[in-house]
Amino acid sequence: MDIPHDLQAIAHQEKALVFPQFDSDHAWQIGSQLREMAVARGAAVAIDVRTFGHRLFFAALDGTTPDNARWVERKARTVEHFRRSSYAIGLALQQAGTTLAQKYGLPADEFASHGGAFPLRVAGAGVIGSVTVSGLPQRMDHQMVVEALCAVLGQDFGALALARE
Repeated sequence: MDIPHDLQAIAHQEKALVFPQFDSDHAWQIGSQLREMAVARGAAVAIDVRTFGHRLFFAALDGTTPDNARWVERKARTVEHFRRSSYAIGLALQQAGTTLAQKYGLPADEFASHGGAFPLRVAGAGVIGSVTVSGLPQRMDHQMVVEALCAVLGQDFGALALARE
């Protein structure tokens, strides 16, 4: 994995995946898309779509545990704090050889810099929430979210996907 390349690709994803407006129907579309993808792939994941302070969609598929829901909360909190993908935050910290606790004083039991939470961005409003998946390796969690957002927004996932490892 090439961290600088991935960070550049994630920044591009974050700029490209923007909703013209957002409401609970959009949250349902994203969550349902993720659930369909996970079921088709046999992926045991928890899925969360929220605006900050308001959960709009949550599903925990067979094979998940309460720990997956805790990871969702920690990853989503990281997006809320930084307004960036949790994977981008984690890669930047890895590149710098530090942690959320060391660099920002954020407790590990409340924040997670692991991939899987992606900012919900609305044109003219900025980041208003997050979409989170937990249960796969972090890069795959991130990719699944991006793939679902591409499907809902009518974007080409192939053009936005991270390079294969």
